[in-house]
Amino acid sequence: MFEIIPAIDLRDGRCVRLVQGDFDRATVYGDDPPTMARRWADAGAKRIHVVDLDGSKAGRPVQLPVIERTVAAVDVPVQLGGGIRSLPDVEAALAVGLDRVIVGTAAIEDPVFLDTALARFGERIVVGIDARDGMVAVRGWLDTSSVGALDLARDVAARGARTIVYTDIGQDGTLAGPNLDAMRGMAEAVPDVAVIASGGVGTLEHVLALAETGTLGVIVGKAIYAGTLDLRDAIERVAALSAPGSRA
Repeated sequence: MFEIIPAIDLRDGRCVRLVQGDFDRATVYGDDPPTMARRWADAGAKRIHVVDLDGSKAGRPVQLPVIERTVAAVDVPVQLGGGIRSLPDVEAALAVGLDRVIVGTAAIEDPVFLDTALARFGERIVVGIDARDGMVAVRGWLDTSSVGALDLARDVAARGARTIVYTDIGQDGTLAGPNLDAMRGMAEAVPDVAVIASGGVGTLEHVLALAETGTLGVIVGKAIYAGTLDLRDAIERVAALSAPGSRA
């Protein structure tokens, strides 16, 4: 079933949202990440997505104590992205109770690390591909590489990655709607990989449109904080569409 995953982005221990990855365009939505996680779990979320924004810039996990408390606050799996670029980073993150970690920058800059992590931790390693105009962005979206997003996806799929989180930076935090063509193209490029979409979702209609692209889930952030998308309602609507005898 298509999965709707609420995001908690952490900066200085607080819940924030950025616009298009711009650290200078941050809105604070709460000072207590564990309470926020419980809010989303109580609304029906089956998984929580946490981003260590400080870790993305530092190149290593920075907020593991806060993340550990967040994991302990809920009974659903929690995944983490941001600054995971070495095996010790992976081990430290998983040690606080995370279900899986997302490798972004290191997937393109250190393929030996990615291969080793996939061999050792299997499906607990998710590859994050963040794209600006179809090209992979790295280091907390601060730099854009010369590698195409679809090329990287095919490469990591061939090396054993089973889940990809694909973020369209141009749409992220805008609420203007996801890049449906990009998400459909990614799902078609790696048909044996679970593609989770991210970026631009503002309404229930956006979620339902993504569910038709071949992606298997979506990460939602600003929309659920700004109130343009009701998480509980969205989860219930998607579940109803997936029920036997329903008409999509």
